[in-house]
Amino acid sequence: MKLNLVPARTGVEWVRLGLKNFWRQPLAFVSLFLMFMALISTISQLPLIGKFLPFVLLPFSTLGFMAAASVADASGGNGNNNGTSTGTDFPADTTGGLKRPTGAIMFLSVARAMRTEWRSLAVLGVISAVYCFLTVFLTALVDGGQFMRSYFLGEAPAKEVLESSRFQMANLLQMCLALPLVAAMWHAPALVHWHRVEPVKSIFFSLVAMFRNFGAYALYWLAWCGVLLLGLLAAALVGTIVIGVGSLGSGTGAMTAGNILMLGTVMTLAAMAQASNWFTFRDTFNPD
Repeated sequence: MKLNLVPARTGVEWVRLGLKNFWRQPLAFVSLFLMFMALISTISQLPLIGKFLPFVLLPFSTLGFMAAASVADASGGNGNNNGTSTGTDFPADTTGGLKRPTGAIMFLSVARAMRTEWRSLAVLGVISAVYCFLTVFLTALVDGGQFMRSYFLGEAPAKEVLESSRFQMANLLQMCLALPLVAAMWHAPALVHWHRVEPVKSIFFSLVAMFRNFGAYALYWLAWCGVLLLGLLAAALVGTIVIGVGSLGSGTGAMTAGNILMLGTVMTLAAMAQASNWFTFRDTFNPD
């Protein structure tokens, strides 16, 4: 395996390819996103382990979306001709030579990846959960444990606690400490699957890749922030018009339609972002 150093402008290209990839199978990507979200939401309601298991599932969802995106990417002929490709052809082992994937084939690819790598993904998931819990414990050094109690016990802090500078600093500290986890798990599941890297080593290589290509990933995140902002603004504008027109009539149906529009937009944009993660991996690593 070889690490590629890509120019910063590649980050914008990843976003473009991700949007194009999403529209090849939009229903499949949105369905996959809803499936993972429903699973995580259900598990998070369980007593005791409900705070732990969602983080264990994080590597599974990451690899699942990359496996599905690799199938869609292979169908569009992007493998070696997108201008930023590293010359790899990872999707070949997930498509079986099919040119035009269906949603069913994408889901089969996800299931295959999960079945093959579940042990390594579980190790990555446990590491994610332990690290996240440590970040929450560390916030007690800032606010005396208020944030930690609200997180683990589900206690709703009083208004004066929420508005206190110490609680807000604890929240900010936890968010900052969680950033290395995002970087570590960005490529780790894919490295385990496509390059057969051990879980702990995959975390290290993922961090190195993010650091060495910081410009491309920073531009990638900024570009996605712009896409998300524009999408939400457009949905809000349309929703406002729908609600305004509906208020001349019954009003209730228009309000419901506006809320559904905003919710659907958020889910679609989230699925779009997930569909682009594959390209960051494909162009960052080369097989030996």
